[in-house]
Amino acid sequence: MEDWRLEPARDLELVGADRHRSYYRESGLVANIARFGWWTMMRASLKVLHRLKVHGREHLPQYPSFVLVANHASHLDAMVLGSTLPLRLRDQLFPLAAGDVFFHTPALAAFSATVLNALPVWRKKVGAHAIRKLRERLIDEPSIYILFPEGGRTRDGSMKPFKSGIGMMTAGTSIPVVPCHLSGTFEAFPPESFIPRLHRVSIRIGKPRTFEHLENRRPGWDEVSRTLETDVRALAATTAGRNTNTTNKPPTTDPAP
Repeated sequence: MEDWRLEPARDLELVGADRHRSYYRESGLVANIARFGWWTMMRASLKVLHRLKVHGREHLPQYPSFVLVANHASHLDAMVLGSTLPLRLRDQLFPLAAGDVFFHTPALAAFSATVLNALPVWRKKVGAHAIRKLRERLIDEPSIYILFPEGGRTRDGSMKPFKSGIGMMTAGTSIPVVPCHLSGTFEAFPPESFIPRLHRVSIRIGKPRTFEHLENRRPGWDEVSRTLETDVRALAATTAGRNTNTTNKPPTTDPAP
């Protein structure tokens, strides 16, 4: 048996915005309570206002670490993905959010870090060191990332090619990556809107993949992104096929007396 050791929190010397933006940020009681309230509210509102339907929930890993990846059409997307998970995992859930949007002011950074538990990704100056820190946290600590490999929200509803960041985080590791497809979030909360609309939203969750067989180098990163993009597009086609079949289903008639 190993001797028990007391280790200080890695964010102990960080304060204010530096702590909120840190990849080594740790949770406290206030944040825990705030996240419980937030995710409880989000689950209820998505169910009532958007009639959220989840397909394939059985594919979700039971325990961290793992990554959820999906198409990105709306600010609702991370909320929908997070709402598919048990509330007990709220402190291990880290949406990866655009730093220039969610962390550009102290007040917004405090909300994003404390309530959403988001980690910043600086789109205009993201470097290998930032990806490396995210990869290390994913491997070393129980963590669940929400990641949108397109790198930004679609402006016309169509899915864009996946970038290689997800490969840089997971190639050569046994971390499960779960492909998901979101439907209806673009219509419910398009980029130009300020208030969500009442529209049905659904998510289809695919089987997780691991990429330990790939090298943590450019060819491996690109293979990860191509594979996951193919998976998400296949889930989208399944959703579209089910919707078409439902729409074209002939009406039932009562048998003649």
